[in-house]
Amino acid sequence: MSGHSKWSTIKHGKAISDARRGKLFTKLSKEIIVSARQGGGNPDMNVRLRMAIQRARDNNMPADNITRAVKRATGEGSDQIQMIEAIYEGYGPGGTAILLETLSDNRNRTVSDVRSTLTKAGGNLAESGAVAWQFQQKGVLVMDASEANADDLALAAIDAGAEDFETFDSFLQVYASPDALEDIRLALKSTEASIRSSEISMIPSHLIQLDDSTAMKNLRLLDRLEELDDVQRVFSNADFSEGVIETYRREN
Repeated sequence: MSGHSKWSTIKHGKAISDARRGKLFTKLSKEIIVSARQGGGNPDMNVRLRMAIQRARDNNMPADNITRAVKRATGEGSDQIQMIEAIYEGYGPGGTAILLETLSDNRNRTVSDVRSTLTKAGGNLAESGAVAWQFQQKGVLVMDASEANADDLALAAIDAGAEDFETFDSFLQVYASPDALEDIRLALKSTEASIRSSEISMIPSHLIQLDDSTAMKNLRLLDRLEELDDVQRVFSNADFSEGVIETYRREN
């Protein structure tokens, strides 16, 4: 698993503006609503809802927002929005594979926005199944880690059922089967680990090495795709050098 695309980890080191935070909270609310409608509003009985709420908490979403989203899903709120889940696949500059999870009340708008964003960046929208085979569903947990405690945290995660791990910058990223993710999180919380996120992600089976110019184009594209209102999460098999990552952070 070592060498997993650093895109999701890079985002943890970015400052989030008020505008971006508001957009993120909207997306987290949509995920909670869909999860609650599918499996009920009790997180103890609905694993997907429990994970959605945890992701919202990891991103410092206020408790009132979470409660309001659950109520909207269970009919206690003032409105009822209908959303369609869909996965879109595409290619970025240099032939990188891109997988997008979306929630939308207008499929035509979503397709148009995704296609336009990919095309403007030198990529293209692909047919269903074109790139999905290159990704595998895994539980991923990201936490702060220094040189002094990274090994201990990794060993604790392995003891709790993790399959693999890797360090990048000041983060430790742990991989596990989706079913084991909650147990690993609880085990690491007992060690007072500083957990940034825990979620089910799509992990690429192999990475594409890019020159700096093409890598930067991919980073900007991934950022623009995540900014789309209907896109919940973005996954890619692009790899990035430390130099490209530092340049990207300075620009953003």
